[in-house]
Amino acid sequence: METKNVFFTMAVVGVFAVSLLGLSSTSCKAAPELSAEASVGIYSSYIWRGYELSKDSLVIQPSASIGYNGFGFNLWGNLDTDQSTDLFSEDGNKWNETDMTLSYEGSYDMINYSAGYIYYALEGLNDTQEIYASIGLDLPASPTLTVYRDIDAAPGWYIALDISQAIDFGEKLSLGLGAKVSYLVVDDETTLADPSDPTSEYSDFHDAVFSVSLGYAMTDNITITPELYYSFALGSDAQDVMEDASADGNDSDFFYGGVSASFSF
Repeated sequence: METKNVFFTMAVVGVFAVSLLGLSSTSCKAAPELSAEASVGIYSSYIWRGYELSKDSLVIQPSASIGYNGFGFNLWGNLDTDQSTDLFSEDGNKWNETDMTLSYEGSYDMINYSAGYIYYALEGLNDTQEIYASIGLDLPASPTLTVYRDIDAAPGWYIALDISQAIDFGEKLSLGLGAKVSYLVVDDETTLADPSDPTSEYSDFHDAVFSVSLGYAMTDNITITPELYYSFALGSDAQDVMEDASADGNDSDFFYGGVSASFSF
């Protein structure tokens, strides 16, 4: 996807969001469930499911979302300020990913649920698509199980169990703690082979992430959040897979962080 097309798409979504907000401001009682949010984060690295997708460079990740009565649309992108040729054919300042997500979420009693579709538009790599379903419990630590199914370039299942907890300090400050473990299984060895047996498909516990954040509400609509993450492999096979596919080629443990700003309406 060309960079100019990405910016054009995000501009269209932004205009659409502003238009909806204009409508909601004049008839908020008629559409109480309408929401929109925009955010941008600057991070020391781009780590996705245990894979290092940037090398010694800052990444900028903007996002725009619209929601109405449980339905949602999100547009997310990644700009690498010094893209590495270890992963891509070109180096320099590059926009190399745009993700588009359609989703629906709801709740019943103590159960929260969601389902959706994600399209990954990737520069220099094959685009791919996923569908997912998630179920969580309205309990302390909010345990949530999410199952992703790649239906395109890399057929397989990615299963993640998350917990998270927010601790408020007054009205403006909130500490966020999170943890995730995952299991990855692909359909066949041509997609991803087992490092211990190249004739078999990869199927193993994959990555884990610990996170901590501190959100500060500057206004009712604007929040600034410093964030820290630690990502690591859950076993020797996962370690081999991550090292082979990551930018540096020698690491499967990553400590990284950054700061994000979000604007909600």
